[in-house]
Amino acid sequence: MNLSFADLAMKQFFALAAVLAAFSVYAATPHDTAAGEQRFRDLYKELVETNTSLSVGSCTLAAERMAARLKAAGFSDDDLHPFAVPDHPKDGGLVVVYSGRNPKLKAILLLAHIDVVEAKREDWTRDPFVLDEENGSFYARGAMDDKAEAAIWVDLLVRYRGENYRPSRTLKIALTCGEETAGAFNGAEWLTQNRRDLIDAAFALNEGAWGELDASGHRVSHDVEAGEKSYQDFRLEVTNPGGHSSRPVKDNAIYHLAAALTKVAAYEFPVQFNDTNRAYFAGMAKIQAAKGETEVADAMSAFLRDPSDARAIAVVTNRDPSWNATLRTTCVATMLDGGHAPNALPQRARANINCRIFPGVSVETVRTKLDELVSDPAVKVTMPQTDGPTSPPPLTAAMLGPIEKLTAEFWPGVPVLPILQAAATDGRFMNAVGIPTYGVEPVFIGPDLGHIHGLNEYVGVKSLLEGREFLYYLVKNYAEQQ
Repeated sequence: MNLSFADLAMKQFFALAAVLAAFSVYAATPHDTAAGEQRFRDLYKELVETNTSLSVGSCTLAAERMAARLKAAGFSDDDLHPFAVPDHPKDGGLVVVYSGRNPKLKAILLLAHIDVVEAKREDWTRDPFVLDEENGSFYARGAMDDKAEAAIWVDLLVRYRGENYRPSRTLKIALTCGEETAGAFNGAEWLTQNRRDLIDAAFALNEGAWGELDASGHRVSHDVEAGEKSYQDFRLEVTNPGGHSSRPVKDNAIYHLAAALTKVAAYEFPVQFNDTNRAYFAGMAKIQAAKGETEVADAMSAFLRDPSDARAIAVVTNRDPSWNATLRTTCVATMLDGGHAPNALPQRARANINCRIFPGVSVETVRTKLDELVSDPAVKVTMPQTDGPTSPPPLTAAMLGPIEKLTAEFWPGVPVLPILQAAATDGRFMNAVGIPTYGVEPVFIGPDLGHIHGLNEYVGVKSLLEGREFLYYLVKNYAEQQ
């Protein structure tokens, strides 16, 4: 970004203020009915309970079920664009086009992935592919990531069609597969390479940010993602002649790998700043100060003044892994594979190192650092696949203004903060082809992030329903912008 968050907001504030003051979709539109909420619950349940994990699931089936709901709501075959490729018949997706009144205005793209991380029934308290509602929360794999927003997008168009609302701008939905699996077919990437015309838009709304709750369940901030790290896996691998386990030797593939992993684990990449995480920590410092967390607030203010303040950085990064992740490149071991028999010396040992790379840092720079840390010719460091770096989209007042206004109406006193997403999303493919993509998912979750990617993933029922309403009004606001 050429301008800071504050500069951009001030530059466009006055031009936008009159429009927002004169037009408040939230104030002018009644809330949904009980029947409408039940329809959403049914849609959400069907999507969540359609297994879309890579091993045994089918995104194609999930997309077909969402298309059937849209057809039942009055969408025609011409509005619905299912897609799949012969080599990956179960990894299909769906693009929906809801035509606007003004063909001269570029469309808005609503993006969500419908694939989910693997989940083993024996590890979970409940069946991960049955949506359970208990103690005010929904539990299931994908309850949050990312079937919550996917269901909201589909339901949103059903609601608009039912109201005979025709937006000024065309609205598009892209439900895609492959976001959760590196190296597999990725529907968002395929669309940018093969059907760029179908998803062309002025900007896209996607996952990548949420509302923050503190440990007591109080709302802290409503975050908006404007930039994300790039995703890169590295493989550490050792090969060896092996031999009989009764005759051990020092040159052991597993020992080489274990020593290398210990060195990687001990290293922290340097702290870095850009406009987005500076703005986030400037806002978070005020929030922490208001809560009486003066040590953390002072530390945030201190490292914003002096990025080399090691003590201040330690206070913040040791307090919250999310804060640490948004300040630096991170690399962590995620998978291990070694040996071929219990009574044989290992002939091969390997590990996957998953890195989330800070914007502007090259993949090669990280690979070189891993080589340097390992410092063992027996351990080869390779890259199975690379996507390359991404550039953050500009955070303009035209984007933030409607979010800030609605946030003040839904949750008075809750600030809107820009964030650098520590993970990677399908937004990287959209940004790469010139569709600025922002993470906007106003569903509040706590410090455990709802166990996303972990056991017993969950999301608060009230929070999900509030997020549904918020996005219903937000998209209408954007859809009427000229």
